[in-house]
Amino acid sequence: MANANQTLPAFLLLGFSDLKALQGPLFWVVLLVYLVTLLGNFLIILLTQVSPVLHSPMYFFLCHLSMVEVLYTTDIVPRTLADLASPHPQAISFWGCAAQMYNFIVLGISECCLLTAMAYDRYVAICRPLHYSTLMSQQACAAMVGISWLLGIITATTHSSLIFTLPFPSRPTIPHFLCDILPVLRLASAGKHRSEISVMTATVVFIMVPFSLIVTSYARILGAILAMASTQSRHKVFSTCSSHLLVVSLFFGTASITYIRPREGSSVTTDRILSLFYTIITPMLNPIIYTLRNKEVTRALWHVVKR
Repeated sequence: MANANQTLPAFLLLGFSDLKALQGPLFWVVLLVYLVTLLGNFLIILLTQVSPVLHSPMYFFLCHLSMVEVLYTTDIVPRTLADLASPHPQAISFWGCAAQMYNFIVLGISECCLLTAMAYDRYVAICRPLHYSTLMSQQACAAMVGISWLLGIITATTHSSLIFTLPFPSRPTIPHFLCDILPVLRLASAGKHRSEISVMTATVVFIMVPFSLIVTSYARILGAILAMASTQSRHKVFSTCSSHLLVVSLFFGTASITYIRPREGSSVTTDRILSLFYTIITPMLNPIIYTLRNKEVTRALWHVVKR
């Protein structure tokens, strides 16, 4: 990525070093959230593997979503904990920063696509039930998951190549706790305007296109629900979608605020709080939402506990 004759700079991650009084409490909060995230997502993965009730396309996607959440938080949280445990800002190598951003983008884009696949699954199940076994076959589901990962890899490779071939100062300082796209891009000495336009265009596309597909799916689902004569049937169908809708709202809501909102008026503190929410808090909430609001997952959990 970089010129072989050029000394690669190390990036200084400021993290939360300006909030020294909060570093100790924040360390324990982040650690607790991380452990709950791992426990919740590994539990979802286990349940989808051992419970025959959860051997369906929806839970196949949910299993992969939980895998993404585990990898996503593990890419960020251990480094954040190490920085919070230190009284001084810590440096991250050029390649370490590039690797963290690459993994971050791969997993973020994959999650967008998986959430879209889950919305499509609900659309087919409710609006085209007679074609469900054909449209959501094992091969079709595996292809959707594979495409999700492939799009993440292509996007991450493109973004990383654009960003890390730019010239950086000898001691670049990132006012953040991770190597996120915009904070790193703003440090570039030259050529960042063109790269920023390219990166932001791709980011908006990969947020808005999946979100538009999800909205379209649920608009048709809503039409099908309103056409049902039985109130009980409406409630049953809606309950199968509510968990996914809540997870989609959390993910795309925070992502849109972070990457699409105007830069004017934004502050470093606001950026860090938003990033803390969608990189650490949201992955913890997802398995909780699916466990508490989904009767099939709850029944499978109690069955495993009894066994």
